[in-house]
Amino acid sequence: MFRGGAVTAEIDRQARRGRLAAYAAFGVQGLSFAALVTRIPEIQKAHHLSDGTLALVLLAVPVVAGVGSVLAGTLMPRYGSGPVLRVAQPLVLLSILAIGVAPGNPALYAATALFGLFVGAVDASMNAQAVTAETRYGKSLLTGFHAIWSAAGILAGLWIALANRVDMGLGTGFAVPAVLGLVVSLSSGHRLYPRAMESAGPSGDQLRAAAKRVPWRPIVVIGVAVTCMYIADSATSSYSAKYLKDDLHAAGAVAPLAYVAYQVCMMLSRTGADFVVRAYGAARVVAVGAVIGGLGLLAAALAPDPAVAIAGFAVAGLGLAVVVPTSFSAAGRLDPTGLGIAVARVNVFNYVGFVLGAVIAGAVASVLWIAYAVGAALTLVILGAARGFEPAPLARVGQDAPVAERPVA
Repeated sequence: MFRGGAVTAEIDRQARRGRLAAYAAFGVQGLSFAALVTRIPEIQKAHHLSDGTLALVLLAVPVVAGVGSVLAGTLMPRYGSGPVLRVAQPLVLLSILAIGVAPGNPALYAATALFGLFVGAVDASMNAQAVTAETRYGKSLLTGFHAIWSAAGILAGLWIALANRVDMGLGTGFAVPAVLGLVVSLSSGHRLYPRAMESAGPSGDQLRAAAKRVPWRPIVVIGVAVTCMYIADSATSSYSAKYLKDDLHAAGAVAPLAYVAYQVCMMLSRTGADFVVRAYGAARVVAVGAVIGGLGLLAAALAPDPAVAIAGFAVAGLGLAVVVPTSFSAAGRLDPTGLGIAVARVNVFNYVGFVLGAVIAGAVASVLWIAYAVGAALTLVILGAARGFEPAPLARVGQDAPVAERPVA
């Protein structure tokens, strides 16, 4: 009996260590992504990119990221999401540094493509880690992970605002978050959930059979909502600084604050959303979030000055924040393997949305308010798909009915 208690205590300890390591991974990803997107106007200026060329560069990122997510989805069933994440995340940080020191446009394009590839792999693998934590603990946790992502994004956005204010070079501006991220990633990666804790270790034949059992129809419903959210998020993340600077004539130190405000409210929303989801269910939370997000985007689109636009983006972040983490929770219920197959599939819609958002924003780069008006209209689609965020869980491989893990205290 004592031995069994000791084993249980060790499993619980590993579960807590894995959860903390996954938090660290989300933080590093939020830091790296925000550091890059909030300095897009400065990248455009330094490399003399036209609006059309910039739109193509930004479009390439989610396209390549989709490839990275798919590749991660093929590797995770064999090796687990932890090893994939441990390799891909440091490469994201190195690619950001490469973007900062790129001597010319060809080097910039290559570094940006590598950034997209590794970002896709990290997104899929870190969300699979978060789903494992949620399964282990037996309660809603996903929004908390994404709150950490937002918190780190806020810090990066404030850092870039300072870098712009003192006219810091691109390489130096990216080096600080890149080095910080590398230290955190390399020091915490070994604590991520191993493959053995992600599933009971089904055979190859069972895995192939289980992959066929992951249903596409409910995933598509969830994915369409995720796509709509990311169309708005893409325009906000990649173009809000440009919108404030070029269209609303904000100063260089003010322009990144739109993204900061967006992430501040995302963090606040996600910090408490897990409790709200447990009390009222994911469907209601997503529906209310869609309405709030739509109103915020509409305010940003119609804003007469930077202050109103920043407030609009803040409200949009408050509402849209819940869509992505609840989508991964729902995907986890639809995955009979427990190895992130459904999560990787839903994650592909992330990049579909980012591609469409980049296309829309790039097409109206001189009148960016249109992109935010389109995003506001698409929140109606999220509202219509909200019920799909509470699917019935599927039985795991080798089980006749869903069996929950013993929750970790």
